[in-house]
Amino acid sequence: ETDNMERYKKIMDEHPLFTGIDYKESPGNAECFPRLYVVVRNEIVHLGIAPDKLTTQQTGVHLKAREVHELLSHKPDNLVILDTRNDYEWRIGKFEGALTPPIETFKELPEYIDQHLDEFKDKQVLMYCTSGVRCERATAYLNQKQIAQHVYQIEGGIQRYVEQYPDGYFRGKNYVFDDRIAVKINDDILSTCDLCPMACNDYANCLNAECNAHYIACSDCLIKYTNCCSQRCTDLIASQQVKRRPDRPKVDPALCTIARR
Repeated sequence: ETDNMERYKKIMDEHPLFTGIDYKESPGNAECFPRLYVVVRNEIVHLGIAPDKLTTQQTGVHLKAREVHELLSHKPDNLVILDTRNDYEWRIGKFEGALTPPIETFKELPEYIDQHLDEFKDKQVLMYCTSGVRCERATAYLNQKQIAQHVYQIEGGIQRYVEQYPDGYFRGKNYVFDDRIAVKINDDILSTCDLCPMACNDYANCLNAECNAHYIACSDCLIKYTNCCSQRCTDLIASQQVKRRPDRPKVDPALCTIARR
């Protein structure tokens, strides 16, 4: 399978539309992408602002992992670290001292920035996301405000940083959008079970298909509530009043390596 990945990258690199792709590799297998498909979109992640109104030409300065680590090791007094991801992502992993917007979708980020402009005034702002894609436009949005002293982003996002500094300033797990759900970076646990006070950073989806809540659950609560997010959903499943969500396939992260942009 590794040979197939190398062949895939070679084919992509030879195509004029796809040269220069920043491939990121992490453990996984075909089970991670049960619904993989290809579509054409105007933007990779929807921000709610037309791409021609906010272009990547306005993006922040790209800092490589080494430069980011150096910046955080000698943190200037006016440095602000801004997580551009959704709340369920940063709950289980983030950079130390980062601002974490209480947003559920990326398109809510501009409103958050508008409401907190004073926090970025005359500051150096380091923004980050999973692999750098969202920051291409998020940093451009803040740059448009012409309020920050400097706007930076991590080149390649969290993924590139933790490859070099797994025990660095990013703590916890890196949330990913496939059936692995999250990749453990270090032993820090930043969150607690949604059903009890136990320290936990493992996500599950409610077995009640009509609910399908995405929640953090410890092993004891998964057993107690039979893989449901609440006693109510447990009772509905037990009485067969609702459909059960299909179980996620078990993913063995040691089987192969996947590459993504």
